Amino acid sequence: MATQMFHLAGTEDYANEPHFLEACYLCRKPLGYNSDIFMYRGNTPFCSKECRQEQIEFDEAKEKSWKMSSRSLRKSETNKDSTPSKTSRTGTVSVA
Repeated sequence: MATQMFHLAGTEDYANEPHFLEACYLCRKPLGYNSDIFMYRGNTPFCSKECRQEQIEFDEAKEKSWKMSSRSLRKSETNKDSTPSKTSRTGTVSVA
């Protein structure tokens, strides 16, 4: 199977990079011309449902971890910025 390279004017720096649909994003297995390609998030190709699912689970775990660390960071910043509550009395004072 011959590797086809696409060339656009002004992209000489990318001439040695393979086209993104030539190999599975996860396992790097070559993608055949007459085989199914399983896409994820726009332009990420996978050779099988299993490879795609593994990447989905990895991304979800990474996003969950990021959200958890973001929440704990916001909580610690909120605690640093808050001032201790002070009690103040308001009312009328009469002096005779």
